[in-house]
Amino acid sequence: MNKNKQICLVSCSVLEPELNYLIKTGKLDVDLVFINKNFHVDYSLIEQNIRKTLKSTLKRYPGKVVLVYGDLCLGPDNEMNQLAKEYGVVKIEALNCIDCQLGGKGKFETADPEHKLMFMSVGMIDFFKDIKTQLAMQGVFDEVVFQKMFSNIEGFIILDTVNNSEECLCELEKLNIGVKVIEIRKIGVENVCSIVLEAMENLKNHDDIVKK
Repeated sequence: MNKNKQICLVSCSVLEPELNYLIKTGKLDVDLVFINKNFHVDYSLIEQNIRKTLKSTLKRYPGKVVLVYGDLCLGPDNEMNQLAKEYGVVKIEALNCIDCQLGGKGKFETADPEHKLMFMSVGMIDFFKDIKTQLAMQGVFDEVVFQKMFSNIEGFIILDTVNNSEECLCELEKLNIGVKVIEIRKIGVENVCSIVLEAMENLKNHDDIVKK
């Protein structure tokens, strides 16, 4: 058991660069448990691994777990919030990882109301790199089919969170998706920090209510 009762974030690994940076720079004092972002290809795999991780993490951090996943990461019908409630953990107020990076609470929807753009952080780019690599290893990768996944996208907006826009541009070029980068937003990690700190404060309030 964790004697110090440090708060632990159970997070999708899409946000690993940002959360590690926040800890390294002293803006967050938490422990981290990451769940592989590649499970996002299947809702059932995400749920299975979140459940397994929460069960083991809550044994070590009873009452001290914050779930860093979006409302939509298990489906469109409030599945993630229901799962958080089932395990008695506090969840960040965000629709998905990109929404978290934009500040949460639905800012993702207002940033692209017509859903013609795709926001790409380093974590999301790594996700598509992994998909491409895995398909190639299985001998089923098709460049045309891969590019068609993005056929309705008018352009990419790169979210530079940890001073990595050049890396993002380079990796996107290697992916050969065929979609142009129309903007680079140097947003830093403050949005992720604020949405996590808010959830941590909600966790404190949750604990106070339980104690009463």
